[in-house]
Amino acid sequence: MTFRLAIAASSFLALAACQPGPEGPEGTTRESPGAAFAAIGPEETVRFVGTEPFWGGEASGERLLYTTVENQEGFEIAVERFAGNNGLGYSGTLEGEAFDMAITPGECSDGMSDRTFPFTVTLKIGAEQRGGCAWTDRAPFTGPENP
Repeated sequence: MTFRLAIAASSFLALAACQPGPEGPEGTTRESPGAAFAAIGPEETVRFVGTEPFWGGEASGERLLYTTVENQEGFEIAVERFAGNNGLGYSGTLEGEAFDMAITPGECSDGMSDRTFPFTVTLKIGAEQRGGCAWTDRAPFTGPENP
């Protein structure tokens, strides 16, 4: 395990420890201490979105596509996937900066679309931290398809 992945994993586990209660998104449950997070399987595609600034993308396997308003085609980066105690982490490098994303169970709103998402996202690129929401086909958002 690389040093950066170990740091990201320890930060991720600390973040996951702050999550409330044993219930996760509908159809999922929080894992017992010590168990690897299984609410998002390694074969699933995770989609994510955030605001201010607007960003989004998807992760599948060891590839992640990160989009912004300035680059709607997106940046495709290689990532390492880490299933922690209460969430999922992705670590890679984006334009020379560390890219670390933690996805944890919890009701989430992007504040703009009237959608409710089953996962929260904490994204750190270099020194900048952002928050957002995520979903999968197995754990979809609720609300309008095209807000």
